[in-house]
Amino acid sequence: MTAGGLWLSPRAHVAAQSLPASISDRDFWQMVVGFSEPGGYFRSDNLISNEMAFQHVIPELQKTANPGAYVGVGPDQNFTYITALRPKMAFIVDIRRQNMLLQLMYKALVELSTDRVDFLSRLFSRPRPAGAGPASSLQALFDAFETVNGDEMLVQKNLKAVFDHLEHTHGFPLTEEDENAIKFVYTSFYLGGPDIRYSFPRSDFGGPQWFPTYAELMVQTDLSGENHSYIATEKNFTTLQEYEKNNLIVPLVGDFAGDHALRAVGRYLKDHDATVTTFYTSNVEQYLFQGDGWKKFFTNVATLPVDEHSAFIRSYFNRMGYRFQSSGPGLQSSTLIDPIRSLLNSFASGQIHSYYDVVSRSR
Repeated sequence: MTAGGLWLSPRAHVAAQSLPASISDRDFWQMVVGFSEPGGYFRSDNLISNEMAFQHVIPELQKTANPGAYVGVGPDQNFTYITALRPKMAFIVDIRRQNMLLQLMYKALVELSTDRVDFLSRLFSRPRPAGAGPASSLQALFDAFETVNGDEMLVQKNLKAVFDHLEHTHGFPLTEEDENAIKFVYTSFYLGGPDIRYSFPRSDFGGPQWFPTYAELMVQTDLSGENHSYIATEKNFTTLQEYEKNNLIVPLVGDFAGDHALRAVGRYLKDHDATVTTFYTSNVEQYLFQGDGWKKFFTNVATLPVDEHSAFIRSYFNRMGYRFQSSGPGLQSSTLIDPIRSLLNSFASGQIHSYYDVVSRSR
């Protein structure tokens, strides 16, 4: 039975099986549509991350070999976690429909690119710099792209290639509104180039300069100095390509406190006898604790299949009041790990009352 069939007939019993090595275009799109919820509001476009320390937890997470499913939120920092942790499958769940479309834009660009240089050329609509190649360091690539300007003709050419790939090669029926949203996102990357920042070009935050650029995020490392970025090496980029070409990164529209998307992911994983290995929440919980959404979120998480190795990755911004010792100069946030099963036990026993209860128990 197809993945789409599993969702359209939720009561049908399916024998336990491992997660698929690839998913058909039809089943992929049925999951995107069938597992998703109506889009919701967030106060910024969040086109790239603003978390400089997001790689710091990767070596610790790599110690436990548990290739189940990855669940995450937000833009392309998920790719670095996916290529570093190698789950069998990934779901990216975000309340903004625009993020789902951003993920589809990335999917097309990654699949169409011959290497990292070609990917960056397509992402920013800049000609491929002379001398840049597969063996170039990541910093050398960004230095090279600083020497070439964006090209409006490349914007139109690349957008056409993106839409042709998504709508004709894959057969995904995008609406005119979807296309316009992708155009907005793609044009933002063209205008911002490698210096694009979180929520470019519009922001309710007034464009604070402490937000890192795309280039700055990509050259970050873990605490031992190793860069796990999805474009740090050709091997990492090829790994991401394999996930995308096999339709194993499924972007969904969903509210962590909603009643549908996370539960649909949980049912799918249970039907395939799989667990959630890692759940990257960014700092979404910070917003959920402004009301009762956190209770609904943890109730949703309790429906996901987890084991003793399953872990949350959460980001915490030190400006929120609870201070973590900065792990590097200029860092505004910390990246934390919290065992999911332990958190759920604490929630069920009434030990969680505030955002700081969640943050302070993390390591």
